[in-house]
Amino acid sequence: MIAYFGPQGTFTEQAARGLIPDGEFLPAETIFAALNAVRDGRAEAACVPVENSVEGPVNATLDGLTESTVLVAVAETILPVQFSVLVRQDASDIRTVASHPHALAQVRQWLATNLPEAEQVPTSSTAAAAQAVRRGEYDAAVTASVAAQHYELREFVGGIADLADASTRFLLVRRPGRLPEPTGADRTSLMAVTVNRTGALAELLTELSFRGINLTRLDARPAKTHIGQYRFFVDMEGHIAEPRIGDAVAALRRRCSVRFLGSHPRADHAPSSGEPPVGNEDFVAATNWLESVRRGESV
Repeated sequence: MIAYFGPQGTFTEQAARGLIPDGEFLPAETIFAALNAVRDGRAEAACVPVENSVEGPVNATLDGLTESTVLVAVAETILPVQFSVLVRQDASDIRTVASHPHALAQVRQWLATNLPEAEQVPTSSTAAAAQAVRRGEYDAAVTASVAAQHYELREFVGGIADLADASTRFLLVRRPGRLPEPTGADRTSLMAVTVNRTGALAELLTELSFRGINLTRLDARPAKTHIGQYRFFVDMEGHIAEPRIGDAVAALRRRCSVRFLGSHPRADHAPSSGEPPVGNEDFVAATNWLESVRRGESV
């Protein structure tokens, strides 16, 4: 069973079906509910959005991955995001438009030009907006086109987005276990909590820089303990099985609290960029040399 941030008709459902084509699927009302379905054993995995090219990180996912027992990402997919405006079959006037806040943000200009008088109403998901339109609570929903089939709505207009290349990245997360094998085009994710002092974050980033590791994302979220305490979410190129990535993660762990959030193939299949100052083979050679010294061998 694969849980996903639902209800039916969301982009997350589309992402989940793309990641696990032959799976059985369990819609969840919130991202937290989807993640908890994995934690309590009702689902084998969960599909959740993690970042959007327009609106940035999905904070509910970042918080949900760190505020309970550990889950790790084992796969990802990136979907281009274009929306449809759905209405009831008998709709004649659009005075209210509902959708998830990220979706409303991605069609803000279109709405201002085409429906300037309509009130914009945030909902928990794009599909929840479609359900509300079917119930007569709102006049239109900005959602995935597939929602029209689920909720018997009519497409007022389709294929809209203020930015034509807008996209969202989704994760497939499971309970800890065997990780996907390295492919040479991988992503490793961590959450780190540092002490609140000058240079603490710079020290962590230096550990990565020294090893030639490129970051693909760095976000901060309140630790929800006291003001000024933050969790830092780091995505880096490479796989935890690689010696230099493993060495970097161990170095971070020596400096602060770290939660490992997964290593998996990148959806864009992009290999690590650039040539590191020290490659994986150098880490292996140095480790072998040190072990030889410790054994008292002449090296």
